[in-house]
Amino acid sequence: MNYKIGDIVKGKIAGIQPYGAFVKLDEDTQGLIHISECTNGYVTSVKEILETGKEVTVKVLDIDEYTKKISLSLRALQDKEVTKKVNNHKKHFWTDKSQKIGYQTIADEKPKWVKEALKTVNS
Repeated sequence: MNYKIGDIVKGKIAGIQPYGAFVKLDEDTQGLIHISECTNGYVTSVKEILETGKEVTVKVLDIDEYTKKISLSLRALQDKEVTKKVNNHKKHFWTDKSQKIGYQTIADEKPKWVKEALKTVNS
């Protein structure tokens, strides 16, 4: 095996599984592109991005020294997409002055709840 971490190599997709795609690098060597390394962003299915027999250029991320398994990435060769985070979060207040509800209502009810709880504990 002549591959090193960081190498950029070509191969063909040999098989697709729900967790990733196997890439045949040469006659004796294959590696795996994990689903998280297929592309930037969320991937629902590897089959939407890759197809068996397709030639791909990948980067070697890791080689397990004992099992010789090779981890590959397509994502590492892509430009990182800069996404602007849109803040659609509506601010929520726990009190409402117009309806007279919120913390004060809880404070008014608390003594009654404590009394009921103590009755349950003592009986």
